[in-house]
Amino acid sequence: MYASPMRRFFVLCVLIAGAIVARAESPSYLVFVSNERSGDVTVIDGATDAVITTFPVGKRPRGIHATPDGKRLFVTLSGSPRMAPGVDENRAPADKRADGLGVIDAAAHKLIDRWHVGSDPEQFAISKDGKFAFIANEDDASASIVDLDSGQPRGKIKVSEEPEGVGINPSNGEVYVTCEEKGEAFVIDPDQQRVIAKIDTGGRPRSVAFLPDGSRAYAACENGGYVAVIDAKSHKLLSKIQLPTGSLPMGTAVSNDGKELYVSTGRGNAVAIIDTQKNDVARSPLLSARGEGEGEESIVAMIPVGNRAWGIALDPSGSKLYTANGASNDVSVVDVKSRKELRRIKVGDGPWGIAIVGAAK
Repeated sequence: MYASPMRRFFVLCVLIAGAIVARAESPSYLVFVSNERSGDVTVIDGATDAVITTFPVGKRPRGIHATPDGKRLFVTLSGSPRMAPGVDENRAPADKRADGLGVIDAAAHKLIDRWHVGSDPEQFAISKDGKFAFIANEDDASASIVDLDSGQPRGKIKVSEEPEGVGINPSNGEVYVTCEEKGEAFVIDPDQQRVIAKIDTGGRPRSVAFLPDGSRAYAACENGGYVAVIDAKSHKLLSKIQLPTGSLPMGTAVSNDGKELYVSTGRGNAVAIIDTQKNDVARSPLLSARGEGEGEESIVAMIPVGNRAWGIALDPSGSKLYTANGASNDVSVVDVKSRKELRRIKVGDGPWGIAIVGAAK
């Protein structure tokens, strides 16, 4: 059947308009990936999972987070050389001039400033109001508080050796700092700037995440191969969720509804999905007597991803999970519902951390 030029034009306009509407309704966000070895940050379009750009930020970018309004991101930078635990630091002296907190303009995709914030900063967390950052100073056994408007220090709290993960309880603002060497998590009152509790987790804790209501904290313990479950009200260790052999728990993220915990397993090359509602299920007496099988009933899936999965983050809708795979130099995209890896995105050298910024309203 012959279609007139006018009819063809009309159909084309309808198709274009439909495409525009579909694009407008599709999830729109950006994924920022810190690349530790290449000293840059890669930006990924969340709608297409395509790389937009990569820009330099400084030495060893690791922890990366955005302010609540999504206008700025911050990334920790370090002049300390990459070394295995226990190696003599005198063999490779640190360049302390490179330590700092990089300030990124999220819309312009570029570094706009760098602040000196402490010694060998690694991970950090931003307060709910976006005014302060709490930063783990790995070689100084301390946590620094930085004003994110001025870049000025606002305090420093002593913790234990090798502070690593930092998390903020969404219900009361308490700051948790995990310390690797002695296997401890310190709880800090941010207003009084003092330690109010210490929790022995063991297992070299790497990161910490909270349920949305702030009732539970979860610390990924690398050497122990488990996740420590903490009562965030009483600051007591409740249990340990043992992951499959070969797992080295690293990064943690919690679903928007708090029903699932996602844990990257480092050189285990997988993401563990844990049902948080099954944490209190009783084990068999035999396994309990042997100290085996603790928490295994709550592991609902193990999803293979790239090599040495570390940083982990959910998209705004909670349907897609991204992992930074430091040894394969890519980012895995995981469909949470189907429990499958969708694709891998090549990024810079040594991807470490991931921050997701939603579209501007």
